[in-house]
Amino acid sequence: MKEYVNIHTHHPTGRHIEPQGIGTHPWDAARKAECVEVFDEAQLIGEIGLDYSTDIDRNIQELVFRRQLLQAQTRNLPVVLHCVKAFEPTIKILSDYKLKAVIFHGFIGSEQQAAEALRRGYYLSFGPNVLRSPKSIKALESCPLEQLFIETDESYITIEEMYAEIARLRGVDVAILASKIIENYKQIFNI
Repeated sequence: MKEYVNIHTHHPTGRHIEPQGIGTHPWDAARKAECVEVFDEAQLIGEIGLDYSTDIDRNIQELVFRRQLLQAQTRNLPVVLHCVKAFEPTIKILSDYKLKAVIFHGFIGSEQQAAEALRRGYYLSFGPNVLRSPKSIKALESCPLEQLFIETDESYITIEEMYAEIARLRGVDVAILASKIIENYKQIFNI
């Protein structure tokens, strides 16, 4: 097994575990509102969700999001969420579905939002943006290792650097952190 899990990256290296998601990003919701995508080859569905910082109609975003959540539920696939300025509506919508696993990617929310997501059994994934946000660092510090993932997202920072920095922030050895995240990955993907 490869040493690190990079749960969400736009720059796969092939050197680590880098599950590839298929889905309609909320920025593309208006363009895809009339079609229903079928995700036959998907390991996970994502990056999907809501982004209330854009001018894309919120009703269309929700429609496309719900269609994809239904497919994830039907096919028993985990979802990787894009959630910007839409935490409460996202949580409300998620409660309508029985999903294999929910991963909030690039989590930069508050400690209270983290607590709500974690209470529901969801996972939080932290990437480079967490390093710039004191409130997100607090959320990271409160996240149990059993519900944690690490990612590089769009950044060119390496996953090794992300693990080292998050291990430092958490006060845990990198090898222990990597081992726990591999366990989380195996649990979600039934390995």
